[in-house]
Amino acid sequence: MQDIRQSSTCNNIASTEKLATTANATTISGEHPLWLKNFIRVYQALSTENLHRLESIYHNEVIFIDPIHQVEGFDNLHHYFTSLYQNLAYCDFVIEQAIVQNSSAAIYWKMTYQHTKLNKGNTVTIIGTSHIKGQDDKVIYHRDYLDVGAMLYEQIPVLGKLILWIKKQAAK
Repeated sequence: MQDIRQSSTCNNIASTEKLATTANATTISGEHPLWLKNFIRVYQALSTENLHRLESIYHNEVIFIDPIHQVEGFDNLHHYFTSLYQNLAYCDFVIEQAIVQNSSAAIYWKMTYQHTKLNKGNTVTIIGTSHIKGQDDKVIYHRDYLDVGAMLYEQIPVLGKLILWIKKQAAK
């Protein structure tokens, strides 16, 4: 098990300079397989201006699943990312840990994002995990696990209050 702390900025500002000075950023372990090293490198610098770099880490036949969508094939994944990133004012990933076994990895991360129409334009931080699998030195399978309520629904003004009330009622 290797602890990795990497940061990824997906805003419109070039993130390379920020990453070089990020206290949490560390070097990628030589013990990790190539597909995982590449995945971490790309995500640590991903932005709306370099989404073309996704092609270097994702297999043409990739399956990508998150709580909102499932897409198959690289072209569909690229389109999905383009749609997601164009509406963000800021997005940063910190990969806190990667556990690798054979051609699979569990990635533990923290995402902080800012969307002008959610949470009154303030940043939101979400903790999540990803299960990824490598094939031919690229990621063939990527599934994200996160609380979509905390990420999205709770950030919508009226709906957010209702969801928080429901959570409180369920906890009683």
